[in-house]
Order: sequence, then structure tokens, then C-alpha cells
Amino acid sequence: MNWWDDALHRATAEVLLAGALAGLIGVHVVLRRLSFFSMALTHATFPGVVAASIIGVNIIVGGAIAGTIIALGVATLSRRRGQNTAAATGVMLSGGFALGAGLVASQSGFSRDLASFLVGSILTVSPQNLITTAVALVVVAVVLLACARPLRYSGFDRAGAQAAGYATGVWDVVLLLVIQVAVVTIVPAIGTILALALVVAPAAAARQWSHRLGVITALAVTLGALSGLGGLYASSRWDVAAGASITLTATAVLALSSVLSRLFRSTSTVTARPRAVSA
Repeated sequence: MNWWDDALHRATAEVLLAGALAGLIGVHVVLRRLSFFSMALTHATFPGVVAASIIGVNIIVGGAIAGTIIALGVATLSRRRGQNTAAATGVMLSGGFALGAGLVASQSGFSRDLASFLVGSILTVSPQNLITTAVALVVVAVVLLACARPLRYSGFDRAGAQAAGYATGVWDVVLLLVIQVAVVTIVPAIGTILALALVVAPAAAARQWSHRLGVITALAVTLGALSGLGGLYASSRWDVAAGASITLTATAVLALSSVLSRLFRSTSTVTARPRAVSA
């Protein structure tokens, strides 16, 4: 039997790729505090996914178009005087999800497929889905590596970036679009509601252990892949929904990492204290 003909094998490859992709982009989401934007993006791509399914085209294409519109809309609205990013993001989140719900309600009998859009369907991924995720992972990695300097300056030293001649607004849009590519890619497997946890949790867990971007990125990618793999195993072992299982595993990784890192720091602090001089 061909390896690719087995649904579980394809699902295993997909969770490893999707987890690594989510961890990679999640570092920028966490460090730049874009979790709310990412949540809005996962929800607002819903109408694009539904519309694509209705007209019979690839749902990733529909999600990508909707995600791009949302990313550009948030960037445009947040640059208006008196308008902040959180407000613009909230409007896009509500509007996008409401539009998706309206599209679902307009189609007779279509509501039965709603769960697959919301929580994903990892066991139905095709070889084409794997290729798409692998390509997205390579593209996102190359963009983040090639644009590391302007993205880092724009995110952490905005005044310095502007003084150095970087167009910070342009680089903000670049990052938002890269996040959109990653989110839309993992939505078919993880779902529009659950994708946020896989993006944020591994990166937030990695952040507990280091202040160096390279180390955080490597840890986030590793934890993302392991969260996907662990969630898939738990799903097959206890017969629970794969998307929910992956999300819970990622959440558990974050919780465990928070506890262990605090214990490690406490132990290190106690060990580093100079001992009292004995009489």
C-alpha cells in the first residue's frame, strides 16, 4: 500500500507541518502581541472558506482571499487617526464571522458541514493539502528569514526603524499577510475556531524559556509539531475530535511549560544565592 493512501499517515504528516508552521509564525504573533488579530483572522476567513465550498473551489483559495482582505482592512483602519488596531480588528472579527454564518444559513442542508469548517478535519487531508502546507511552511520561513531585520526593527524599535529609513507601515502589512498565509493554510486541518491555540500556545510556551529570538523560534516550531503529533495520537487513542485534541494538547504544553519554567527559575535563584558563612 502506498504511504500516501493511508489517512492516518497523511494526517501525521499534516500535523507535523501545520504545527511547525504555526509555531514559526506564532513567535511574531506572541512577541508583537497580535493574538487578537490572529483570532480575528481565523474567524474572518470563515466566509471565504464557506463561499469557496459553496461555489466548488478550493477552500484555501477562498480563505486566502478573505484573509488578505481582512489583513489589509485592519492595516488601513488602524492607520486612520483616532482609530486603534484593537477596534479595527474587533469590527473585522464580528463582521467576517457574521457574513460566514449568513452564508451557511442561506444554503439549505449546508449547516451539517459547519463543524468541519469550525474545528477542522485532519483525517480528510489529501496529498495536495500536504504539498500546500509544505510550500506554505517554506515560503513563510524564507520570508521571515529574508525580512528578519526590517520586521524586527519595525516591531521592537519603531522609531529606530523609521530613522533608518524603513517604511514601518509596509512591513506591518507584510507581517500581517504572512500571518494570514499561515493561518489560512492550517485552517482546513485545525478549523477556524481552534487554529489560534496552535499558533499562540507553542510560541508562548517557548517564550517562557528564553529571551533570544532564535532559541524561541526553534522551541516554538518543535513544540508546535509535538503538539500536533500528541493531539493526533490522543485523538486516535481515545476517539475524540482531532482538532479539539490538538488544541487541548497545545494548551497543556503551554500550561506545563509555565509551571516548569517558574520552578526552574526558582530553583536557579535559590542555588545561585551565596551561602552564609559558617561560624
